[in-house]
Amino acid sequence: MPDLTLLYVVVFFALAFDYINGFHDTANAIATSVSTRALEPQYAVVLAAILNFAGALYSTGVAKTIGGDLVKSASMVNQQVIISALFGAIVWNLITWWFGIPSSSSHALVGGVLGAVTVGAGFEAINVFGVEKIILSLVVSPLLAMAGGYVIMIAMMWIFRRYEPGKLNTGFKKMQLLSASMMSFSHGSNDAQKAMGIITLALLSSGQIPTLEVPLWVKFSCATAMACGTAVGGWKIIKTMGGKIFKLEPITGFAADLNSSLVIFAATNLHLPVSTTHVVSGSIMGVGSSKRLTAVRWGVAQQMLFAWVLTIPFSAITSGLMYKFLSLFMHI
Repeated sequence: MPDLTLLYVVVFFALAFDYINGFHDTANAIATSVSTRALEPQYAVVLAAILNFAGALYSTGVAKTIGGDLVKSASMVNQQVIISALFGAIVWNLITWWFGIPSSSSHALVGGVLGAVTVGAGFEAINVFGVEKIILSLVVSPLLAMAGGYVIMIAMMWIFRRYEPGKLNTGFKKMQLLSASMMSFSHGSNDAQKAMGIITLALLSSGQIPTLEVPLWVKFSCATAMACGTAVGGWKIIKTMGGKIFKLEPITGFAADLNSSLVIFAATNLHLPVSTTHVVSGSIMGVGSSKRLTAVRWGVAQQMLFAWVLTIPFSAITSGLMYKFLSLFMHI
């Protein structure tokens, strides 16, 4: 198959990944506001789709990290490697979506790249320092989110301690429109860039662009794919995020979204990819723990943690097998 045709296949798979990422991670942006009935589901999804699109156009720093830090050089990977990497990530996302398990699209993509590159180009093609930096940001961010959620909720409980609970929740229902908007924009600013980085890496490795700069058409394509996926709505995961971890009220939902958006947006400005799913889950757990530890359903959290641990190895193995499959038919 001609190299240019393979490049088109890479773009298709990358946009498919962004689309699936959109409906898989819709819960990150709107689960709290939907579960507290601050926003009607259909309006929440439209709001998330629009602001995901806007956020995706914010910058390209995360895209350059994904495209430039996972492998030592674009010349060391070919289109078959990138197709295999995306395939492994997509398969994991669809499995976890089907079972309603919140998992990380970012972890899936990193695992996919590591598996496909290791099998297709050898371990020497992996940029170990870059991978360590990316994995560290993916691991540390939910812990920061949990701590931040706990602190913000404690502070809010102290500030508003004299207010009547009924009036307080009525007020924060309106405030959740703001926090959901912030969350949606920050989600787009980080998650959509990951597919941008993969497409840009493919363009560079095939000689279509001279440097690792994200073309404008790539930005708009990925932003559109993410927004369209978000508009579909991942209702299974929304149910898990919105109610199964901790019973949210408007004030706790606002605190979780505010904290999550701050953590994600800070990571975007530092050009670090984070798992928005893990950050939001961590925020919800932190907010819930501020009331009492038993308020959090740790059994559900344990199931999610198990899925998180499996994500990178599963995606890596699937991507490696996909590369082997392609090599049989394409004589790589």
